[in-house]
Amino acid sequence: MGQITRSRRAQIQREAAIIRMREQRNGVSLERIVTVMRSTLPELSPLEAWRLALGWSRAQTVAQVADLYLADGLKPPALSEPMLCRWEHGPDRPGPEYTEMIARAYGARVDQLGVRPRCVCGADLGGYGQQTAPLIVPGVEMTAAGLPAVRESLRLALLDAPYGGPVVVELAEAAVEHYALHYSRHVPAHLFDEVHAARSLLGEALAAPVNATIGAELRRAAGWLSALLGNLAFHLADHAGARAHLAVAASFGEHVGDARLTTWAYGAQSMVARARGDLPTALRHAEASAAHAVGQLGHAQALGWALLPTLARLGRAADAEQALTEATTALDADPAGGAPGRFGFDVAELALHEAEAWLALGHSDRALVRASASAASCVAYTPGWAAATLVVAQAEVGVQPGDAAARALDVLERVPAERLRSTARSRLGVLTVALGGADAASARDLRERVRDLPPVAR
Repeated sequence: MGQITRSRRAQIQREAAIIRMREQRNGVSLERIVTVMRSTLPELSPLEAWRLALGWSRAQTVAQVADLYLADGLKPPALSEPMLCRWEHGPDRPGPEYTEMIARAYGARVDQLGVRPRCVCGADLGGYGQQTAPLIVPGVEMTAAGLPAVRESLRLALLDAPYGGPVVVELAEAAVEHYALHYSRHVPAHLFDEVHAARSLLGEALAAPVNATIGAELRRAAGWLSALLGNLAFHLADHAGARAHLAVAASFGEHVGDARLTTWAYGAQSMVARARGDLPTALRHAEASAAHAVGQLGHAQALGWALLPTLARLGRAADAEQALTEATTALDADPAGGAPGRFGFDVAELALHEAEAWLALGHSDRALVRASASAASCVAYTPGWAAATLVVAQAEVGVQPGDAAARALDVLERVPAERLRSTARSRLGVLTVALGGADAASARDLRERVRDLPPVAR
């Protein structure tokens, strides 16, 4: 179904109100009113039709659901009008607990709301007919996005020029660009295999390049591919592998004089060291990243991604705030104001690192503001959105544990387990520990969901 215009939405609301009042005068049942509405106004999803048949606004639905939680002796969840709007207009849909509560509020059966469940593997089992998003099958999306085709093009070029050449260099650079720009669209384990296979193809040409210039360019491409492998290994919870790949990336960057590659590789090494709890090493790598940085965006990334969170974890508040100020100034001064892809940096990512820095320094209120800003700047349900949303949950767990757990549950509803990065799993682990023995239904559900997560694919 095509995009419905705002004017058409308003017309649907008016016509639905007329139908409701007419059918109520005729004394028909609520279920019949829903049927008449949907046959007259095919754009309506069942979930929206039930609300309109009752004559409720979204605010009233949210309030009624909250009252049900209170009646059950539970803390109201973090349900909001925008969430309900997304569920009504598809293809997003509520989780099982929200679906049950909305059905109770409307006096409907769950199956009458047209909300099909999500499989434990993350696959969508159906939704609102024409509004349902296509089923994403692991492997098929990767093929459709061109991953094997990129590698195959590089292989064919190397068959023609096994020791490298301008075409091989161009295709290797194109492969790096493709993998980096589409990094978040792929399951990490699938992308790791593809990038590893592409880098392996360059082995013979790297050993005996046709000339020094081609050799340097091939080493540069191999360095960027190693940087990708290091980041992917980190997202697959393989810290030892990440360290090895990133060390190669930093070495190649220094040897070919690619300051941007060197800066990024040292920044990523700092990230891995922080995750291991090795803060002295993290600081050394962060300072190396900042020392090699060139351009405003490079400086903003080295300071915001590597130095700021490390200083915060070390408890050096004044130094962390100075790094934040300098990173913000540098990002503001960059002509483009950011860059896309795995090797890029932008306002949303800086806000995320700032939020985690404030958490480390014990300022949950500031962390909540910056994490919320980061989440609002991200495309919904992407890894960046998931990271920011989980940091929001960490920031509010002390004052609203039920809401914090509900946010985390929403992430688990939206992001299939195989796409859940190790960083998200770590944030979930921190959150469940912080929730402790909280007795809210959402907290209990979250503990069970996190406990039952399948292991990270290696």
